[in-house]
Amino acid sequence: MNTLTRWDPLSELDDLQNRLSTLFGRAPVKQRGGNQEALSVAQWAPLVDISEDEKEYVIKAELPEVKSDEVKISVQNDVLSITGERKYEKEEKSKKVHRIERAYGSFARTFTVPEDADAEQVSAEFKDGLLKVHLPKTHKAKPKSIEVKVG
Repeated sequence: MNTLTRWDPLSELDDLQNRLSTLFGRAPVKQRGGNQEALSVAQWAPLVDISEDEKEYVIKAELPEVKSDEVKISVQNDVLSITGERKYEKEEKSKKVHRIERAYGSFARTFTVPEDADAEQVSAEFKDGLLKVHLPKTHKAKPKSIEVKVG
């Protein structure tokens, strides 16, 4: 038996957006059904900012409602990994939930350690849902200014 399927070009755009979101480390959000507002999130990854100065690289990761003991940072083979889990709150029987858009579950972010960073001196601090990972630069990588005498 042959069935006809209606082509929906917008669903292809949604699929492309989800693929790009995954590529850039954001959680893909899929909408089910035509006009329904039910959203489901398959996975999540914390958003990060990476900055650098003459002394170090700093990775800042947003981890709201994640406890510090649920976050692990490791460096292996020049790859820095941040892993952990944000747990879903237990539902109360007397409370109705109308919408859940925040993502829960395990997460993992990995970054290549730059050549001029000292992977053995990594340190981290966690405060108010913001994780800061410090990667100090090696002494040989720090820029020097040498005065050139003309004469």
